[in-house]
Amino acid sequence: MEIILKEDIIGLGYKNEIVNVKPGYGRNYLIPQGKGVIASPSAKKQLEENLRQQAHKIEAQRAAAQKRADQLENVKLEIAMKVSATGVTYGSVNAGVVAEELKKQGYDIDRKIITMRDAKHLGEFEATIHFYKGVEVKLPVIVVAENAPKEEAAPVEEAPAAEVEAPVEEAPVAEAEAPVEEEEAPAAE
Repeated sequence: MEIILKEDIIGLGYKNEIVNVKPGYGRNYLIPQGKGVIASPSAKKQLEENLRQQAHKIEAQRAAAQKRADQLENVKLEIAMKVSATGVTYGSVNAGVVAEELKKQGYDIDRKIITMRDAKHLGEFEATIHFYKGVEVKLPVIVVAENAPKEEAAPVEEAPAAEVEAPVEEAPVAEAEAPVEEEEAPAAE
């Protein structure tokens, strides 16, 4: 089924683009949500006429998007995350985290135009920012350990950690006793 998109949909296409989608996706989501219309011959002619009339406006939008993309050309993000002993992060670095970090640096970028695979461990990753059709920026994202520079002070932190572990050990014992009692109660009935 051919659909003319009425807005940008990351992963599918850009506004005023004709795309092929499965009939159910077009009928049940794109058309009712106002994100697209059926690409009939008359709709295609109307689209061509609108694009011809708006060519200068589209070029201005593309130039503005390119200007925003040029601002981010040499930007490199370094995100500090809490890390377990095995090197796995608590949580993940995704498009939302990248958008927040860019906002801290003074760049107002919507998280919806950022695509990135979730980073769940330390290392270098790449986020792609889609400003306009054909205008994209690949942004390097480096995930580092939040507590890496503090490793020299680790012996000082070990004593409080041992105190915290003692109550944690008691809690599972109490929880283990509760299910045993519940198992005995049904047996008595």
